Amino acid sequence: MIGSLNGVVAAVGEDTALIDVNGVGYVVQAAGRTLARLTVGAPAKLFIETHVREDAIRLFGFSSEEERAWFAHLQTIPGVGAKVALGILDAMPPEVLADAIALQDKAAFARANGVGPKLAARLATELTGKAGPKGFFSIAGGAARTASAAPAANGARAEAVSALVNLGIDQSSAARAVANAAKQFAADAPAPELIRAALKEVSR
Repeated sequence: MIGSLNGVVAAVGEDTALIDVNGVGYVVQAAGRTLARLTVGAPAKLFIETHVREDAIRLFGFSSEEERAWFAHLQTIPGVGAKVALGILDAMPPEVLADAIALQDKAAFARANGVGPKLAARLATELTGKAGPKGFFSIAGGAARTASAAPAANGARAEAVSALVNLGIDQSSAARAVANAAKQFAADAPAPELIRAALKEVSR
């Protein structure tokens, strides 16, 4: 299994990129947001999800291990294949996706390509009842993260959710409270402020 590719971008297409790793070119499928970050001739590292079929081996590339883990996790929902999962991640980066799940925001899912109203409702409902995705490298707050630092906002939210769970609040309620609390801040809030705001949300 290929877990990551570290090479030079040889070409970028509409939904694929060609990554040259020591003279070997790998065709990688990726979401638009990921492809937009790639520049031909520039170095790139992509985390890879490998799909092996009888007639083909397909590589899906992501900017972070967290995105790769979400890609795999989304496909545990009936009706969600690789194309739809990529569409969801293209419309919602992991932190937005986590909020949509916590708030059971069907409209957010429906904005992704390939997601109709019924599937959006199923995603909002079924993902809420599941544990977060598990990555290869590390797990924090139910979401997979790379060994290198995840965005500070994600770390603060994970810390806030964990604090609420330690106070006896169930995981889904804690995640929902933190997601609502995060909306009150114009910029990324540190964990202590999120925890205080989230506790007020819980007490309502």
